[in-house]
Amino acid sequence: MRWTIQVVTLLVLASLISLLMVERDEPLTAAPALPTEIKPYTQKIPGSDTSFEMVPIPGGEFLMGSPEAEKDRTADEGPQHRVEIKPFWMGKCEVTWEEYDLFRGKPTDEKEEGDQKPEKKDGAAKDKGKGEETKRDPDATTHPTNVYIDPYYNFGGGKQPAISMTHHAAMEYCYWLSKKTSKTYRLPTEAEWEYAARAGTKTAYFFGDDPKNLGDYAWFADNSDEQPHKVGEKKPNPWGLYDIYGNVAEYCLDHYDKNYYSTFSAGKTILEPVLMPTAKRFPHVARGGSWADGAAQLRSASRRGSDMTWIKRDPQRPRSIWWLTDADFVGFRVVCPVEEQENLKKLRSKVTLESK
Repeated sequence: MRWTIQVVTLLVLASLISLLMVERDEPLTAAPALPTEIKPYTQKIPGSDTSFEMVPIPGGEFLMGSPEAEKDRTADEGPQHRVEIKPFWMGKCEVTWEEYDLFRGKPTDEKEEGDQKPEKKDGAAKDKGKGEETKRDPDATTHPTNVYIDPYYNFGGGKQPAISMTHHAAMEYCYWLSKKTSKTYRLPTEAEWEYAARAGTKTAYFFGDDPKNLGDYAWFADNSDEQPHKVGEKKPNPWGLYDIYGNVAEYCLDHYDKNYYSTFSAGKTILEPVLMPTAKRFPHVARGGSWADGAAQLRSASRRGSDMTWIKRDPQRPRSIWWLTDADFVGFRVVCPVEEQENLKKLRSKVTLESK
């Protein structure tokens, strides 16, 4: 009798194991485990009491873009292609005014040790009326000019996400932050951004295909009261990123090209792709949607490119390379690579007043 019970038990266990090993049509969408070799950390900005948190993003592969059957899909989201990403850290939240104001010289305008004040010498020149540089010492830290409108757009500063800066300004902030901290900080590539937003999932949103629960994770047109909100108030994605959808659209490093995905060879895994930024002011990729956007624009695969309408009310000639007059919905977050890819080492904005 005892042997009979043991045999039956073994047969039941064998059946359970075989069920678990059945091949699935689609891989499980559960997020991979976070890497054990890198840990979350808090970065204090030297010379201030301000700090921000960075969370680890594991390396891996994913399908970038959306499948043809995804609801609200647009043509620039395909064809899907397999991408390999190396591990990195990403800002837990968007860059806030509390952080960005240190860079732009508010509330203090103290000059960082080692900075070189832009001035007209050694071939460097600036437009005296606007104070914006046309050429600069390649190692000098440059800072945003004063803005003639309220940069907060009456939404407030502090823990509110910083908004309305140009792509050039966001890149220069990263350069300044890197010098301050002796770490490499930069904008995420478009591939890194989507990989981090998906957190191992393949659905339209990291929580599934139905946007009915989007309000738990994001500020968007349905719940924002037509304004951005303090960072970190909603639920995070599985890798601990807050506001990765909504609140503010987030700059990526890449130039935007609606046909970019079609340049990749079908069936091949692309290692760390990036459409390198140039001296052109527009267009650059902005991801994640904003407080002003509908649910469709917050999908993980949704893409947007900046354009001249973002500065259409700027009366200055040439228009500012630091501030946008018509884009109070865009901001950014930073990443720190575990090991920087070769083509991004020492990268810095190439935009000047002469840029088109």
